[in-house]
Amino acid sequence: MARSKMLYDGKAKTLFEGPEPGTVIQYFKDDATAFNGEKHDVISGKGVLNNRISAHLMTKLEGIGVPTHFIRSINMREQLVRKVEIIPIELVMRNVAAGSLCKRLGVKEGTVLSRPLVEYYYKDDALGDPLVGHDHIYVMNWADPYELEEMTAMAWRVNDYLSGLFAGIGLRLVDFKLEFGRIWDEEGNLYIILADEMSPDNCRLWDAKTGEKMDKDRFRFGLGDLVEGYQYIAKKLGLIPESGIMHDGSIDEKLAETLGNIENDVATDRKLRSISKLKPRKV
Repeated sequence: MARSKMLYDGKAKTLFEGPEPGTVIQYFKDDATAFNGEKHDVISGKGVLNNRISAHLMTKLEGIGVPTHFIRSINMREQLVRKVEIIPIELVMRNVAAGSLCKRLGVKEGTVLSRPLVEYYYKDDALGDPLVGHDHIYVMNWADPYELEEMTAMAWRVNDYLSGLFAGIGLRLVDFKLEFGRIWDEEGNLYIILADEMSPDNCRLWDAKTGEKMDKDRFRFGLGDLVEGYQYIAKKLGLIPESGIMHDGSIDEKLAETLGNIENDVATDRKLRSISKLKPRKV
């Protein structure tokens, strides 16, 4: 597809104008970053694997009634998505203590939480994406109670489904980050849909038997080859051949191009749930 106007250039993805109104092309980079950009590297194959894993997981979530921005993959590094107004709140769902939770509260890594924990972070790199509460979100007008309830309800649904999906292939879903966006229809009704990506970049996934980390923590803390972990996940999901798509440290582009594109067929017939006139429950 011919390159169009760049809309946004992030740490792991670049967004371009889509071929139709209301669409965006999401390009997955090979860049790996950690600690708010302090650690950076370019790792061959990372973008291809994230593109494929995210497309697959988005279609699975669509199938259980979680609306997403994903429309279809275009090629091995790009996908067509719906254009949304990103809500500047990241939801983190935690099943097992890891990462910043351990650092903040002194909890031992690997501690299974008594129930899944939802946390909210203000999306701002300059501030280090600070942890915030409901009142911060409402007072600062980042989201209203209607929107936050919808986002939280979807996060619980995503957690229930993905925990089971990954358990079925021998992986433990430790935690994950979600981003959401707003869209409106011609009548002005507001809808909230899942945006960004679902990949090992924003999901912590451990081998259920050995505890080996297969996610971005491999890069953060030097725990092993990043792409090896991502390939392991893609193989378990049946998205790439058992032989992998890497050769001598580089992506086998000819092989990757033969894997086929992923379509979000469910999104064509879905009926979105407007939150414009709902009464929010206590989040």
